[in-house]
Amino acid sequence: MGIADVGIILAYSAGIMLIFMVSWIFIKPLKLLGRLILNSLLGALFLIVLNYFSRFTGVYIGVNEVTALLLGVLGVPGFIALLIVKLLL
Repeated sequence: MGIADVGIILAYSAGIMLIFMVSWIFIKPLKLLGRLILNSLLGALFLIVLNYFSRFTGVYIGVNEVTALLLGVLGVPGFIALLIVKLLL
């Protein structure tokens, strides 16, 4: 193995490491965004189920962007907080 071969191996290794670092930088926020969207959809589903039974319970919470985002960020505690606020008002 000559010096040129070692340089090529180091260049490929650096390139592969750079690809892994860049993909890690871009995938991390996408995972966060995916989790936020999934939680928002599940929260909206909970609200739809709650609103379906609203004729029995008398509690109705509108499904809109703000409530879906709140449920997406806070999850189940956000759902409970919305329910408590609705019951108190």
